[in-house]
Amino acid sequence: MQRISNIKTFGGQQIQFKHQASTLDCEMQASIFLPPQALTQAVPVLYWLSGLTCTDQNFVTKAGAQKAASELGMAIVCPDTSPRGEGVPDDVEGAWDFGLGAGFYVNATKEPWKQHYQMLDYITQELPALIKSEFNVDPNRNSISGHSMGGHGALTIALKNPDMYQSVSAFSPIVSPLNCPWGEKALGNYLGQNKVDWEQYDACALVKVANKRLPILVDQGRADGFLEEQLKTQLLEAASSESDYPMQIRYQDGYDHSYFFIASFIDEHLKFHHQYLTT
Repeated sequence: MQRISNIKTFGGQQIQFKHQASTLDCEMQASIFLPPQALTQAVPVLYWLSGLTCTDQNFVTKAGAQKAASELGMAIVCPDTSPRGEGVPDDVEGAWDFGLGAGFYVNATKEPWKQHYQMLDYITQELPALIKSEFNVDPNRNSISGHSMGGHGALTIALKNPDMYQSVSAFSPIVSPLNCPWGEKALGNYLGQNKVDWEQYDACALVKVANKRLPILVDQGRADGFLEEQLKTQLLEAASSESDYPMQIRYQDGYDHSYFFIASFIDEHLKFHHQYLTT
């Protein structure tokens, strides 16, 4: 690991670093906020997954989460949203909703994507091991959250790996890639055209087969321009009800898809996770 920057804020440290990621076969950048409590004790960790076109820096600079995280004694890890660098394939048309910046937190099985696009393994295996080895965190107290594509990632990763996390939350998540254009493009390319293979990365499908109930909080803005075509929150509500999987799914009047929405409710999400990370 090589540290790129280390900035003091709210008594803690906002650190950006880079490392060679074996799962992705490329160099990756990521960020971590360490609260002041990490100087004397191992602290719990929230993994934050960002959305389409984002890097590890969007949440760091726009969400305003450091003050609450410092008060709660919680580290926040922000990975990048896809592999990057020379030799990493991108959308042939340079579109923003696939390829670089749009890894969808899956393990790709199709060429030319599978060599590098192994984001599920990176998020659940390589990155946590690196964080544990380099920083004063408690590897047994982890939660996960995210926005849009990252909300999809947080929900599906937690549902697939319920023993790894104490809680999960999401802002404006893509709840069913099986049923939206973003998901159809991404999963069709990364996994192929057999939609049965997509179900392992669809939150609504995973809820129906879940054998463990995690605390889940979802916030969705009613003024979000992507709600009807891409996000389809009502499908998660239906899957939750049909599967008797309790979730807090809240609609927030007037809020859109931007980081202004995230900044407005991030403190509530951090407090939501804190109650499960400290019990």
